[in-house]
Amino acid sequence: MGLAALSPSRRRLLAAVVLLVVAGVLLLRHVGGGAARPAVVPLRPARRAAAVARPQLVVDVVGAVRRPGLYRLRQGTRIADAVALAGGSTSKADLALVNLAAPLADGEQVVVPARGGGGSGGAAGGGSTIVDLNSATAEQLDGLPGIGPSTAARILAYRQQHGPFHSLAELDGVPGIGPAKLAQLKGLVTPS
Repeated sequence: MGLAALSPSRRRLLAAVVLLVVAGVLLLRHVGGGAARPAVVPLRPARRAAAVARPQLVVDVVGAVRRPGLYRLRQGTRIADAVALAGGSTSKADLALVNLAAPLADGEQVVVPARGGGGSGGAAGGGSTIVDLNSATAEQLDGLPGIGPSTAARILAYRQQHGPFHSLAELDGVPGIGPAKLAQLKGLVTPS
């Protein structure tokens, strides 16, 4: 009852069927990928997806830089990176007033002031020096447009409770400061 008992035509038919099955399995592995293949593939696409999905920041670099404007940077970059992307500082820049190591936040304006508070890096509206939100006194904050003694006190309280400011946009979290006041303060304050 083995293969020898089969007629030659039936043996050829059986051999052809076995050959077709083997060819079909090989074809499926080649075209559709074998069962072992997916275990290796997911590692690379996951890395590429993470790199593609990395968030970007848009910052506005103004003042004493060679090419002021809007720049796209990777999440986690520093003010020094934004200044470098803007062509670096000019010879009039006062980099001692800028914390180049501070991390950037999306929508932030990086102001590189000019020495003496004048020229292209001077603050808008009066040529006064730029006020550092993280070291300013109540009196310095009170001197800003739209900021009175009570708002200055709220800024100091917010800074004490939440830590240093990393962007101008964080002022929106201070009660009494909204988009209109933020627009007034743009170029007059810095979170360095």
